Amino acid sequence: MGARTRRKADGARLTREEMTEVFLERSFDIPVSFPEALQMLQSGQACLGLHRVDWRVSLLSADGRQMICRFSGPDAESVRIALRQAEADSGITWPGTVHDAPGLTPADLDAANVLVTRAFDLPVALEEVQSIEDAGAWCLETHNVTFVRTFFSMDRRRMVCIYRAPDAESVRLAQRQAGMPVDRVWGFKPVCPGDLATS
Repeated sequence: MGARTRRKADGARLTREEMTEVFLERSFDIPVSFPEALQMLQSGQACLGLHRVDWRVSLLSADGRQMICRFSGPDAESVRIALRQAEADSGITWPGTVHDAPGLTPADLDAANVLVTRAFDLPVALEEVQSIEDAGAWCLETHNVTFVRTFFSMDRRRMVCIYRAPDAESVRLAQRQAGMPVDRVWGFKPVCPGDLATS
């Protein structure tokens, strides 16, 4: 599939590579089911389109109380405006970058099932956090945990790391033994734009 393009203010085309990655962290008092999450995301598609925002994927927690959504758009404010107009809770919204494990394959990504959120009081370098995880790689191997992908905020104070693992507890134990900073750990099911066609 070719890179999807949008128009810049001067009429030139904006490629996917030039779009800003934006992440939304949401929590729900009442658990949300997979069909309900899909319906929420589907109902906001028109507003997203008006602001040239693409919904890429959402990660819904196993208990239905948390969700992280990934969008790409001209800038973070475009995403915030589109969410507000779609009457969606904008939760914690931040622009960031995506970092894949070396040699990541589509099968690896499809098998990812647990994520870790990290919040930092002061900005950190991605390399600092990566070096801690590299030093504790044996902990991940011991618990059959494989790193897949990281979302890292532009202000360097938030991070979401995605893993393939037997369960969330395996990731929690591996992270603790490796001395990794951890905010929350939870299993997830991906909700993708492709799911709209099958719903």
